[in-house]
Amino acid sequence: MGRSFESVRMGVQEVSDRWARAGRAMKKEDQAYALELAQMAKKHSSEAFYALDDPLEAAIFSVLVELLKERKDQSKRERVDVEGRK
Repeated sequence: MGRSFESVRMGVQEVSDRWARAGRAMKKEDQAYALELAQMAKKHSSEAFYALDDPLEAAIFSVLVELLKERKDQSKRERVDVEGRK
């Protein structure tokens, strides 16, 4: 007997694929951002598999983690720039 339910990992892949397809329908200048979000959604799907049972929640969680990491990296770069100008 096979599984009667979808794994979170497979669900996140489907969400990511839908987001990528939706991104292709967007304005040209927004398409790259949509593709980046779709990629971010898959980054932590393995880890989220253990804690979350909803693929959409896992995808959004993954995107938020990646956005926070990018924000922190940007803050570090800005501090280095400011300190370098002193």
